[in-house]
Amino acid sequence: MAHPNRNISTDRPQIRQLDEAAINRIAAGEVVERPASAVKELVENAVDAGARRITVEYADGGKTLIRVTDDGCGIPPDDLPLALSRHATSKIDGSDLLNIHTFGFRGEALPSLGAVGRLSIVSRAEGFEAAEIRVSGSKMAPVRPAALNSGTVVTLRDLFFATPARLKFMRTDRAEAQAIGDVVKRLAMAEPFVQFTLRDVSGDGAGREVFRVGAAQGDLFEALQGRLADVLGREFTDNALAIDAQREGLHLTGFAALPTYSRGAAVAQFLFVNGRPVKDKMLTGALRGAYFDFLSRDRHPAAALFVDCDPTLVDVNVHPAKSEVRFRDPGLARGLIVSALRHALAEAGHRASTTVADATLGAMQAEPVEARVYQMDRPSLGARTAAYQAQAPGFAETRGVWGRVETPAPDVTAQAPEPDYPLGTARGQVHENYIIAQTATGMVIVDQHAAHERLVYEKLKRQMAENGVAAQALLIPEIVELSAGDCARLLEMQEAFAQFGLGIEAFGGGAIAVRETPAVLGQVDAKAMILDILDELADQNDSTLVQARIEAILSRVACHGSIRSGRWMRGEEMNALLREMEATPHSGQCNHGRPTYVELKLADIERLFGRT
Repeated sequence: MAHPNRNISTDRPQIRQLDEAAINRIAAGEVVERPASAVKELVENAVDAGARRITVEYADGGKTLIRVTDDGCGIPPDDLPLALSRHATSKIDGSDLLNIHTFGFRGEALPSLGAVGRLSIVSRAEGFEAAEIRVSGSKMAPVRPAALNSGTVVTLRDLFFATPARLKFMRTDRAEAQAIGDVVKRLAMAEPFVQFTLRDVSGDGAGREVFRVGAAQGDLFEALQGRLADVLGREFTDNALAIDAQREGLHLTGFAALPTYSRGAAVAQFLFVNGRPVKDKMLTGALRGAYFDFLSRDRHPAAALFVDCDPTLVDVNVHPAKSEVRFRDPGLARGLIVSALRHALAEAGHRASTTVADATLGAMQAEPVEARVYQMDRPSLGARTAAYQAQAPGFAETRGVWGRVETPAPDVTAQAPEPDYPLGTARGQVHENYIIAQTATGMVIVDQHAAHERLVYEKLKRQMAENGVAAQALLIPEIVELSAGDCARLLEMQEAFAQFGLGIEAFGGGAIAVRETPAVLGQVDAKAMILDILDELADQNDSTLVQARIEAILSRVACHGSIRSGRWMRGEEMNALLREMEATPHSGQCNHGRPTYVELKLADIERLFGRT
């Protein structure tokens, strides 16, 4: 039995004009989702005002107090009531909504905050006296004189007091405070020349400083690197590659971490478009696509990437929170990110992240010593060589005189160390799996199976790129019935699929015919593959499913065709493997993103033995 809709009256509905307070509360539901949203809007206003020092204070996770202080241009007293009016803004004149150069432009933030909380603005513009205005639940008080040297102080108290139902959806104070910190850190990354201070003033007292970064100096790249080190940690910048690429009006800059510096979740991915922090599925998919050949599916890359372009090439007016954007040519933006990151990763060669060595040193537990033992100065190279010869087993004492007994030297230790080799010279093999090599500044431990697996895999990929992917024609083409929209989406990528041996063509209506499949995959359920590709297209606006399956086969072939663990290797074999690793891109990690070698500096090794 069907039940009538309780929200629809049986009488003829009447159209009414909502009052201003209801309109503002509805708008606030889109703009102000939680305290962090309010902080984002207020800090963006401060940046738009030209501020160089911004301080954010909050209490109880921002539920009871949010205060943003800046040294920007300020607001004249006569403009304060207008600033609290809906769709009133100083950012644009309304003539061109595609040419946006500021964070804000919709004129909704301040009136929305005033509709759901108790808002006060104290501001002083150059050439004017300081003034204050208050608004509570959309009820505005008159402007009155105030005391302030310069800039603006915006105070928001009792957020959502006018809409108490929204308070039930707030999370704990700790969770809301963490969200505020994330917002401030993202904006700090976008504006490296601005000083940011974040304080928790919950309870009595002056509160505590949660986050602080000073204004960076130098050129843009130096400033950005310093700011990222302050926000994300020095480990990120030490293991990140600088990105700088341009293509048809788009400019990509930033830093992308090495594959061996990956994360278990996508928590270290920061994307910006014209300085605006965004969460865009297309850009995130491009970042994942650039790394998908170097990381397993349960690992995620770390990166901070900035896309800059003419504002007319991107639409930021697609969502009230302005966290989503639309590029005029999304394929161009995706291609720029993928190609730039892959080029940077290839140039990195065999480099692996320093965190691998740090973890190795952390796993070594030295015996505690009661008192520091001071070592004598390190002897010269000649003295060390003579001492090592005297300690060799080939020496014996005869008639009171030390004489040399000729014995053959091992093939590995007979080779002199080559300081020009980044991975050094092999000195031995332990447990028939790990190669120990000496470098000019320390030592390297290589996983022989993982390293050779990567080398074979890269060789197979090069052969596939040169010769193409062999296609296997189906004796009877498989017909897959789809909707007209899904069929059109697949046919748009027909040429891309053909490069990997998947041949499809229209079969009338909403059906497609699968005529060829990649030969390396063997027998394939074509319909299931097509449906999986459609799901990936819907989720990421692109599909690498076929390529991923082919390269998974190559990876398995490389695994079975590489040097196995437990095989004893001669010295020349070990050194040949090291030289090939140095010449092969991406050899610092295996096919699953794990490191293939660990490098330990001599200073770190000496520290383990207390020789500092």
